[in-house]
Amino acid sequence: MFTASFWTALAFVLFVAAVYKPVSKKLSAALDERAQKISDELDEAVRLREEAQALLASYERRQNEALTEAENIIAHAKEEAERQARQAGEALEELIARREAQAVDRIARAEEDATADVRNAAVELAIAATKKLISSELKEDHQQALVDEAIGELGEKLH
Repeated sequence: MFTASFWTALAFVLFVAAVYKPVSKKLSAALDERAQKISDELDEAVRLREEAQALLASYERRQNEALTEAENIIAHAKEEAERQARQAGEALEELIARREAQAVDRIARAEEDATADVRNAAVELAIAATKKLISSELKEDHQQALVDEAIGELGEKLH
């Protein structure tokens, strides 16, 4: 009455029913293990992403600090260059003023020397002219007295 196909189908169903629980448990355990592994990998990826973001923020902060420090260094260098330029300008002005004062002093001395030379030459010329005039016009004893008197007056004026 029951055919071989029936018994084969029944054996297959019983085999499947007997194997289903352990296989499904193993399959479920394998799937759960795989899901847990994927979840752990996702958690690790999230943790690594957060670390990378923290490192990026740290590097950006360091870069901003370095930029600020560079700007401060540049500003300080500009201030220093301006200060040195001012000092150099002041030193140059002082040097020019000293050189100008020295030149004015030299010119004044040269003028004094030239005036003294002209005065001396005029005195010598006047003395020579006076001697000549006196020697041609006056008597000899009178001549000597006038020359001595003129020399004395000139000596007083010169000193």
